[in-house]
Amino acid sequence: MFMNGGSMRRMLGFSRTGITGSKSDIWHLGVCYRVAQDEDDNNASCSDPTQSEGFAAFVDDFMSRILITYRKGFLPIGDLKYTSDVSWGCMLRSSQMLVAQAFLIDKLGRSWRKSLHKPLDQSYIAILHLFGDSEDSPYSIHNLLQAGKAYGLAPGSWVGPYAMCRTWESLVRGKRDGTENGDLSNMMAIHVVSGDEDGERGGAPVLCVEDISRHLFEFSRGQVDWTPILLLVPLVLGPDKINPRYLPLLSATFTFPQSLGLLGGRPGASTYIVGVQDEKAFYLDPHEVQQVINIKQDNVDVDTSSYHCNVVRHMPLDSVDSSLAIGFYCRDKNDFDDFCLRTSDLVCQSNGAPLFTITKTRSSPKPASHHGMLQDNAGSQDYASIDGLPTGDSESCAQDDDWQFL
Repeated sequence: MFMNGGSMRRMLGFSRTGITGSKSDIWHLGVCYRVAQDEDDNNASCSDPTQSEGFAAFVDDFMSRILITYRKGFLPIGDLKYTSDVSWGCMLRSSQMLVAQAFLIDKLGRSWRKSLHKPLDQSYIAILHLFGDSEDSPYSIHNLLQAGKAYGLAPGSWVGPYAMCRTWESLVRGKRDGTENGDLSNMMAIHVVSGDEDGERGGAPVLCVEDISRHLFEFSRGQVDWTPILLLVPLVLGPDKINPRYLPLLSATFTFPQSLGLLGGRPGASTYIVGVQDEKAFYLDPHEVQQVINIKQDNVDVDTSSYHCNVVRHMPLDSVDSSLAIGFYCRDKNDFDDFCLRTSDLVCQSNGAPLFTITKTRSSPKPASHHGMLQDNAGSQDYASIDGLPTGDSESCAQDDDWQFL
């Protein structure tokens, strides 16, 4: 999708610190912004790409993404009674931003922008409430820490992308199992794409279409064949820094309409990476400390300015820590089919070292789950619409390589 144009109104109060004058396109969560000016434009000031309509539209989009940072003053967590997540909660906050973006798309659409003048949207306030800083908010830091105990999450301790992804999967599963009457309005299916032995001994991450179909059928308890899904792909792409051969592939994922960006940053300092331009990665930074705000679902008059950023920050993409996670959101079956085709194309461009692979079916059957009674029906989805995908027994255009998991 390409966007050109947009309001310059957001430039008021916007900081351009560190933004360079590159004329290359910006890819921001699946949307392309063209910042180069027409050659026959006689306005000399327009030679600066940051003064272009395309750049203004990018800023409008960037400032509408939900920023979730360190907070202080929330109800105590754990035996040590933490009332702030300063210095240890950046990965949790980065992951909240990624999941919040999925909910924004799901409830309001990718083209939604936060208005400076119109009343706040009720659905937008409801999304912020989901990520509030109390146990009453389903996806709060309190509930994430509780759900992630099995993966080593604890107040005061840093956590890596793999454990964070599994924690989200566990949290949503627990919320789903505790829900009656089939109300999925505040939930979204989450699937972690992993490799052999669930990452214990490495192996290429494999997204199996059959597994996704089964997972969604179970998630809805057989009510529907498909629901929106958030896909998380945790990876370690090198011993320290990202192996350079993966950088073009990471950049390419931001061109997917399903892109939710990356959980990544520098060692021990997680950020939410939302876009790329040339070799730069644009990101939202959770490391600012802010006071807790009580977001009630029906309060459309609340000040939400602390949930948005007016400074566009970037870092070299090759400086991002090799331990990261990629996110994708698929609204429906057609959206998922499109994602599969784009992924398959990216695999074939990877010269034998893809970020992850995709297959229609597995070569060996999965163990029966506690939802075994649904399995017979869950495998009945029609995969023929996704041409060109390998099955578990077929050769693909990529070979296994040195993937690792944190």
